Amino acid sequence: MQKNFGVEGEIFNRTERLVGQEAMARLRQARVLLFGVGGVGSWAAEGLVRSGVGHLMLVDADRVSVSNINRQLMATTLTVGQPKVEALRQRLLAINPQADIVARQELYCRDTAASFPLADYHYIVDAIDSLSAKMELIVNATDRSLGIDGWRPVLLSSMGAALKMDPTAIRVSEFWEVDGCPLAAALRRKMRRTKRFPGRKFRCVWSPEVRDNCGSSPSETEEASPFHRASINGSVVHITAIMGLTLAGLIVKQITDSK
Repeated sequence: MQKNFGVEGEIFNRTERLVGQEAMARLRQARVLLFGVGGVGSWAAEGLVRSGVGHLMLVDADRVSVSNINRQLMATTLTVGQPKVEALRQRLLAINPQADIVARQELYCRDTAASFPLADYHYIVDAIDSLSAKMELIVNATDRSLGIDGWRPVLLSSMGAALKMDPTAIRVSEFWEVDGCPLAAALRRKMRRTKRFPGRKFRCVWSPEVRDNCGSSPSETEEASPFHRASINGSVVHITAIMGLTLAGLIVKQITDSK
């Protein structure tokens, strides 16, 4: 029989020893909306739930494929074919059964953006791969009119995690200060071209390292995926995990440091 561990019980004992009871209460009440649960987003979700964050919505339209297993938290030979958000939700509930985890197997884009209640969340995590969807989320999440009861959601964004091997090169900067990241550069070009810009500043996890692909063509499962990208770049778990856990760490630190 599975034991029922309370949120304030032994699960978070070590965290509470570090941050205190009041900070743990704030973590339980925190609401985080996470877009993209691939190599970066899945580890961000794990870090948040293991730290005691009590409310999390996961958004991703894709399913687990064999090629995800090298870097995505919930991707195993047993979860191939499952919706990523549901496989990750089950993993997170196995960590904390009392957590409120909502899974939405949907694509975030201009047509669906209005259906996502951004204002209802304290933090929004952007771990989206698609350039157009990423820009849409960034612009909407930083809208100066967004927010309820005087609270404006805090956006944190992951820039590109592919074509990187050096864990010591990973950095945290404000979006307009990111220098040397091809994804950030492409976003800024698209913003200038469309004249759609972030309404306020936000921080990014990124790396200036860019390597060349040395491998072969995409796998059969990738080519068959409806989310097949124009170019598929190599990526490894120690980079995606560090970037995801850094996003989670920034949120946890801000919550626990706040008064």
